[in-house]
Amino acid sequence: MIPIVTPDEMRAVDVSASQPQEVLIGRAGAAVARVAVRMMGGTYGRVVHVIVGKGNNGADGRVAARLLAARGVKVHVHDAVACPAVLPSAHLVIDAAYGTGFRGVWTPPDVGATPVLAVDVPSGVNALTGETSGAVLAATRTVTFAALKPGLLLPPGSELAGEVELADIGLDDRVDEHCRAWLVEPSDVASWVPQREMTAHKWRSALRVIAGSPGMTGAACLVAGAAMRAGAGMVQLSCPGTMAPAAAAEIVQTPLVGKEWAQAALDSLDRFHALVLGPGLGRDDDLATQVRWVAVDAPIPTVIDGDGLFAMAWNADGAGALLRRRTAPTVLTPHDGEYTLLHGSAPIADRVMAARRLADATHCVVLLKGAATVVADPAGDALVVTTGDARLATAGTGDVLAGIIGALLAAKVPAFEAAAAGAWLHGAAAALAPARGMVAGDIAGHLPAVLEQLT
Repeated sequence: MIPIVTPDEMRAVDVSASQPQEVLIGRAGAAVARVAVRMMGGTYGRVVHVIVGKGNNGADGRVAARLLAARGVKVHVHDAVACPAVLPSAHLVIDAAYGTGFRGVWTPPDVGATPVLAVDVPSGVNALTGETSGAVLAATRTVTFAALKPGLLLPPGSELAGEVELADIGLDDRVDEHCRAWLVEPSDVASWVPQREMTAHKWRSALRVIAGSPGMTGAACLVAGAAMRAGAGMVQLSCPGTMAPAAAAEIVQTPLVGKEWAQAALDSLDRFHALVLGPGLGRDDDLATQVRWVAVDAPIPTVIDGDGLFAMAWNADGAGALLRRRTAPTVLTPHDGEYTLLHGSAPIADRVMAARRLADATHCVVLLKGAATVVADPAGDALVVTTGDARLATAGTGDVLAGIIGALLAAKVPAFEAAAAGAWLHGAAAALAPARGMVAGDIAGHLPAVLEQLT
């Protein structure tokens, strides 16, 4: 996992560093110079513009400028507040104008087609939220120090940062003291997703799914199909009041009849290791009552998604009071609208903190969907997943995600890691599909290839 720190946490890291500030600036500047040389493919005959401000970010840029000049690069240094409106053509522009603490607005120059290397964050990008203030000089690459910053992972900052490179400047031990969030890497997912044992059988990782309703059986099929592809040994599906005619042959269906089906559903859980509850169930008051009963009393790890989240929020005591009664690990998978229902207000711009707040209020693991998915546990730790892209902006992809997480819970992966691994697999599988025309049902078919690559 790659550490992620907020600007405040990064300041605490800097303050606690045993090395003098000028040593750290020297290391940062040297890292910028190395990346610059690599981007230009050498130094001979190269021309570089360096835009510097008055803070540490500018100091990093000045060090890089001196080092590049010492290697024969023709370097032009421009003060950020007096930079020409248009910079002549060059091999590279280094944006060292403003860093993680900048809250104002600046007017970047027109650099034409010249590649841009941003120092720590592109000037004008909020390092906490990814929001922008005024114009931003879009970077080809950003070199950041010691740890990633949330604003480099959250749009629009993630789009303006280009390729992000993390430079070690000797602060790893201090980062470890202050860091509570990490970016998920493939090696992490590989370590979390278990291999089937030689003695395994289908009931070792059996998943119960209660989803779908008349006219909404597709959601149930997407959940169950994805769970099978993600490694569930057995998936038993119930669509209260109906059957799912499109369910795969491998999926066992068990009817839940009548308006009061919660006790029958709870009685059916004894051989299962996890439950997915909610996708496509509908929002009828009587049905929501049954969903809340199952959600509170189910004694196994549970993913609550879609209409299950609505049922949790739609009660007099609020979602938090209800969910805190659960005794088994729970994963909530809200998009922004569902988050608003559960929490009573929309997610704040600091999406890591937003996920932490809901996790704390509900005592559940919260997976907050978005361009960067944030997973938070009640203790305040957070994992960020960036494998997803615009392919996932289509109906039913959330149902697929719920099925993947359910399969991992059934395989006894802890809820925090199961949610993050599920989001990573979900995005990685979608990325194997064509950029245009992918539908949610395509994702499950790519899961075996992604899982095979991990091994």
